[in-house]
Amino acid sequence: MPNNTSRSSLTEPIAHQAVERLRKDVINGVFPPLAKLKIHDLQAAYGFSSSPLREALNQLQKEGLVKAYAGRGFRTADMSVEDFADITRLRLMLDVDGLARSIKDGDDEWESTIVSAFYRLEKVESRLGTGPVALNDEWADLHKVFHTALISSCGSPRTLQMCSTLFDQADRYRRASARARKSPREKSEEHRAIMEAALQRDSERACKLLHDHINQTLENVAEILGPTTNM
Repeated sequence: MPNNTSRSSLTEPIAHQAVERLRKDVINGVFPPLAKLKIHDLQAAYGFSSSPLREALNQLQKEGLVKAYAGRGFRTADMSVEDFADITRLRLMLDVDGLARSIKDGDDEWESTIVSAFYRLEKVESRLGTGPVALNDEWADLHKVFHTALISSCGSPRTLQMCSTLFDQADRYRRASARARKSPREKSEEHRAIMEAALQRDSERACKLLHDHINQTLENVAEILGPTTNM
């Protein structure tokens, strides 16, 4: 169970704090697949009352991280290679299209946002050395910031919201894969190549690199959970 001594910002609504903390712990694998999420236990772990915790569980159900069972409460979502293949299929559709649209319509601010996001991500990676960077919370947060920056000028708020949800679902698998991986993945060079192609407005190359980058995670997860077919 999580440590209940950490404190969220007092300026954030309690329900938002509950969502953020529970989401992070589900993604991080604090709760294994199909783990029971009992309100009483969560109250003891996080120090929240039952109301914000129920709101958090309902929100995470909408995000696909938690499942509700009639009369039996909540559990974390199961994990399978088939499920991750489906997540990957949707990401390849939405993220790649979002990148193509952003390359077409993005302005100087879009470019600077990508460069800044990559720089911050690379700085964290340089401090972490050769360890599994995907297991570091700061890296994971900045990793999402970078991928969000790539598609941030796609012109579709719905696309951005769906990509954010799918990214979180994928991150749960990515962390499981990183914990089992024997050799580190050189993701920094993959990110740099995508960034450079995007900044050069080479849409075909950038989209191909992003496709391969996303699909590589599927291959890594399949090594842990079982075989599948590349997208």
